[in-house]
Amino acid sequence: MTERRSRKLMIEAMVTPFQSNAVAQAFEAYPPAMRRQLLALRELIFRTAASTPGVGELEETMKWGEPAYLTTRSKSGSTVRIGWKKSRPTEYAMYFNCQTTLVDTFRSLFPDDLQFEGNRAIVFHDSQVVPTDTLAFCVAAALTYQRHRRNQAPVNRPVS
Repeated sequence: MTERRSRKLMIEAMVTPFQSNAVAQAFEAYPPAMRRQLLALRELIFRTAASTPGVGELEETMKWGEPAYLTTRSKSGSTVRIGWKKSRPTEYAMYFNCQTTLVDTFRSLFPDDLQFEGNRAIVFHDSQVVPTDTLAFCVAAALTYQRHRRNQAPVNRPVS
């Protein structure tokens, strides 16, 4: 087995099975380097959901032409999307509902750790090391946003 084929199998072994053909096709359409980065974000979303109390099972679907992750059963959170745009070939992003305070909260908690786009996205560069602990905190905050809003509990910076 070639080294390239071996790496591909290792990546595939780490991937949560797709819930829809449309989402699988969206990932297949990304350039290979971006696909790897976006699959890593996808796995982070699923791992974070599984380890965050009250989130439950995620629904994986397409919204605005991008993979989206919803807390349909628990209704605990806000949609998280991930994507890449041809117009910005060296960047990919995690998107949040712009009608929430999520990105403003992340910006105030992590001004030096993450790059933001308006009130809707965290943007990454293809050569960047993603701060996974920080990003997992952001994902957990999004996936529990409705629950926190109902309880009016503030989102605090994680203790390192």
